[in-house]
Amino acid sequence: MSDTDLREFYHSYVDALNKREFDRMDEFVHESIVMHSEPSSRDALVAQLNSIVDAVPDFHWEIEELAINGDSIAVRATNTGTPTKEWLGAAPNGKPIKIVEYAIYRVRDGKFLHMSAVHDAETLRKQLTD
Repeated sequence: MSDTDLREFYHSYVDALNKREFDRMDEFVHESIVMHSEPSSRDALVAQLNSIVDAVPDFHWEIEELAINGDSIAVRATNTGTPTKEWLGAAPNGKPIKIVEYAIYRVRDGKFLHMSAVHDAETLRKQLTD
């Protein structure tokens, strides 16, 4: 895929996330993947996404920076929402959150093969305890 195609691909992926179209993940993610450096699956990713929106029903991904190098994508995103259940070790308090997510992906044959992301959990905890 070209840089332009990978950009469009990633924007389509985030659009599906924000629309809660997790049933479309077969368009974006191989059945067997490496997630956070461990063997995993598309089903495990969908379960993880469902757990996020279960805890933060209005969770929203916003792409801030997107870098492409060959078949690799690096992203800095802003995540927003109002937790209604504990998430990333922080109990909800009715306040909205805004945190940074850093993610790295590798694409093969038009789908994610490797996926890894880190959320700024410390900022999340501070926002929910202040």
